[in-house]
Amino acid sequence: MGATAARQPVRVRAPGKINVFLRVGEVRDDGYHDVATAYQAVSLYEDVVAHDADGFSVEFSGSVDVSSLPTDGSNLAIRAARALARRTGHRGGVHLDIEKNVPIAGGMGGGSADAAATLVACDALWGTGLPKEQLLKLAARLGADVPFALMGGTAIGTDRGDRLSPALARGSFHWVVAFSDEGMSTPAVYTALDAHRERYAADIRPASTAPSVDPHVLHALRAGDPEMLADCLSNDLQAPALRLRPELADVLELGETSGALAGIVSGSGPTVALLASDVESAIDLQVALSASGLRAARVTGPVGGARVVSD
Repeated sequence: MGATAARQPVRVRAPGKINVFLRVGEVRDDGYHDVATAYQAVSLYEDVVAHDADGFSVEFSGSVDVSSLPTDGSNLAIRAARALARRTGHRGGVHLDIEKNVPIAGGMGGGSADAAATLVACDALWGTGLPKEQLLKLAARLGADVPFALMGGTAIGTDRGDRLSPALARGSFHWVVAFSDEGMSTPAVYTALDAHRERYAADIRPASTAPSVDPHVLHALRAGDPEMLADCLSNDLQAPALRLRPELADVLELGETSGALAGIVSGSGPTVALLASDVESAIDLQVALSASGLRAARVTGPVGGARVVSD
């Protein structure tokens, strides 16, 4: 009876994220950058349903255009399922139905959320019972943002962003996220940042230590104070993202003239996250952006990480 129950489809929900602070250090020998970031998981979710199968396959649906997503072995969710099977010695496979709501290549960690949800879903479906610490290690091998999608809440990420320390956050923060019709390549944004730094190397003092998160950010999160947080939102990738997509500056300006406390490009972009003072201000801000022809959604944070949910 227990084995039969374990083979019923499992649904897992995982959140997107906003980087409320992102400092980028030097390029490492492995090609990644040292970063220091403050992540906040927000209420824009990916849903993954795992079905028992002989092989590994995935299908996508949802509120975003999924036509560009690969469905072969290169897909991050498939890679996550295979990694768990290898780690646990599971001999079967899985079919994944993924409902996407986080923008693709949007700087909100949608693919990472898919991978995190897949790890949790397959672990439950297969009954492999891997401890959370082991799931986090697998997640880190899949991508820098995957461990946070697994953990959720609010956290400080260092190293590649995958070394996490939970951070205290009081209450809820209200955001309006403005989506772009076309995603951005994370490597391209980092390359633009590196090129800018190289071009102006004589004028930029080299960092003598690893990057760190501004203590004012931690204080604002602990206090649950959106005005305080608005004063210290920061993202080193915002300038190169704006150079690649100048129209994002107009979105930031529109948001701030429409009542946002502050705006920031999330991660490597192009999604723009606008912080509101309260829920009423967020509603007004979303209405203003929508009236201007932008696709926008109201979200709150922090929320929990990847978890099994009932249908």
